[in-house]
Amino acid sequence: MDLRAAVQRALDPAGPLARGIGGFRSRPGQVQMAGEVARTIEEGGVLVVEAGTGIGKTFAYLIPALLSGERVLLSTATKTLQDQLFGRDIPRLTAALGISVRVALLKGRSSYLCLHRMVLARQMGVELAPSALGDLALVEKWSAATRSGDMAEIAQLDERSAILPWVTSTRENCWGAQCPKVQQCHVNLARREAMSADVVVINHHLFFADLNVRESGVAELLPSVQCVVFDEAHRLNEIGVQFLGRQLSTTQLDVLCRDLIVLGPQLAQAGGNWRVTVDQLRLAAAKLRAVACGANAPDGRRAWCTTSPIGIEEADWNAALMQLHTALQHVDMHLRGLQEASPELSALGARTRNLAAELDHFSHPLQEGQVRWVDGCDHVKLVQSPLDIAQAIRTRVFSSPAHATDVAERRQSWIFTSATLGHDAGLTWFLESCGLEGAPCLQVQSPFDYAAQSALYVPAEMPNPSDPFHSAAVAALAAQAGQVLGGRVLVLTTTMRAMRAIGESLRTLISEASEIEVLIQGELTKRELAARFVIANQVGCRGCILVASASFWEGIDVAGDALQMVIIDKIPFAPPDDPLVEARALEVTAAGKSAFMHFHVPQAALALKQGAGRLIRTEQDRGILVVCDVRLNQKGYGRKMLAALPNMTRLATEDEFAAALDALTKPSTMDRCSV
Repeated sequence: MDLRAAVQRALDPAGPLARGIGGFRSRPGQVQMAGEVARTIEEGGVLVVEAGTGIGKTFAYLIPALLSGERVLLSTATKTLQDQLFGRDIPRLTAALGISVRVALLKGRSSYLCLHRMVLARQMGVELAPSALGDLALVEKWSAATRSGDMAEIAQLDERSAILPWVTSTRENCWGAQCPKVQQCHVNLARREAMSADVVVINHHLFFADLNVRESGVAELLPSVQCVVFDEAHRLNEIGVQFLGRQLSTTQLDVLCRDLIVLGPQLAQAGGNWRVTVDQLRLAAAKLRAVACGANAPDGRRAWCTTSPIGIEEADWNAALMQLHTALQHVDMHLRGLQEASPELSALGARTRNLAAELDHFSHPLQEGQVRWVDGCDHVKLVQSPLDIAQAIRTRVFSSPAHATDVAERRQSWIFTSATLGHDAGLTWFLESCGLEGAPCLQVQSPFDYAAQSALYVPAEMPNPSDPFHSAAVAALAAQAGQVLGGRVLVLTTTMRAMRAIGESLRTLISEASEIEVLIQGELTKRELAARFVIANQVGCRGCILVASASFWEGIDVAGDALQMVIIDKIPFAPPDDPLVEARALEVTAAGKSAFMHFHVPQAALALKQGAGRLIRTEQDRGILVVCDVRLNQKGYGRKMLAALPNMTRLATEDEFAAALDALTKPSTMDRCSV
């Protein structure tokens, strides 16, 4: 079959998609991308595609993948897109194309209901808070009807619910073949379906976790897969380093203590005072927290380059680790004589030894190409990770013993795509961090007319970002714009501190009489905030301004007039004292390059581009992007960053900004509002 010709026919203006999917229309950029994806699937190899917003990249890779008849693995950065592919996009396409494809959705273990732990949770109900008990009843009712066991099916269940750890499993606490519910296990069912499916939809977290511990079955799938697609590929490096390293947290220790207490009657069979053993472990975890978060310890991530993390006395640190090591040894000794008594005790013994092994690893010198740090305070985490995923991709994906000749001999194809992969024509930052140097790249420009649809304003009179009055000035500008537009403003900040300062200032500036609501990230879930923002900004409603940071720089998609302005407080440089950032910068310096120009600037430009991408989501959208950082106009690197943004109309003065703001209130742009 000529795959490229089949793809062209499918995307023809009079083709099956135009006839079978309401609102579908052929787009030149989508046709171009789909053709290149089809060519790569036919010939094998790697393709990197940056597809601007509005291209329709999801269909551009799905259509050739589905028409190829090959076995396909699709990986996304978020469970939201994962669910969208499985529940909406793939069914719509297969129906319109008239093809039959077996599709499976595979998530991490913690996404599925564990029937055995649900029973245990009910037995331990006295230890649960009233809200958790209510959620448990909701889960129990749903469990009788669900086939997949995917917790995302329960729309009424808050993603932060305290019941989730009680009714899902982890690799450490799963009983495996010894579980009394093994025959009905939802995790095993999902894996069996994935092994026999034509198309398997996973996420990046699962891909890299399995690459590291071979626990979910993805590694076994790879040799039989002809085409692998990574959507939202700009997140690959960030997610990959989390799972290719090692971690030990006080949360794991606390959960182990909790599970030991639950099995207290069985532990008593070994004699001795098992409660003392558990208390020793609990105290050791508390000691580690106290030392890591002492009065002199700095906040946030603390680099751990020598024998102890920065700001922590070596003697205190070593004593805390030794106390923890001894406590884990005592738990292990208590459990060793009981492991044949029950699956629960056997699993606890394995978990204890695994935690001890991780702790032992952190007592050895740091390996080259790795970085180590301590994170958190209430819940302390010891972390070690590679600087990037490049080596893992080269050696454990493309050249692993399981399929070393796949790409060359079996024409296996690997597609990496995202709306934002770099700030330069060569996509250098993405290619280098992912070990893809030399891979063919395609950049498909957005079909949006940014010059007509949007404007960019960098306020010349804004205080320098280092000025203590900067956040107040950003809030004042947001209040001014919000009152003119009736809300419809998204403020993106580079730090949580700035987010809180701007949010509180906004609430002070916008009086109750204006009726405009100010939402601040963290007060509700991300999904609830996005929904409330859209509803409040419908025509005739009170209006809303949302102040957010972190995850809101990407992944929030508000089309129409519900969002007419995005304000970014300053250039999103990564914190230079972050251990991972610092280690990567040192690596660039060691290579004879400027860490600022070759690491910090490209990374910040990419983040700025992602934030700016929240503004224009359809051909009908209109809006203004405001970046409150005078360095964009005053510094050479600032001008390079501006060049990486879409070709928006530049507003040079306050008068031009005011005129553009007023134009957004005209009826021609105020009668559309959708998500």
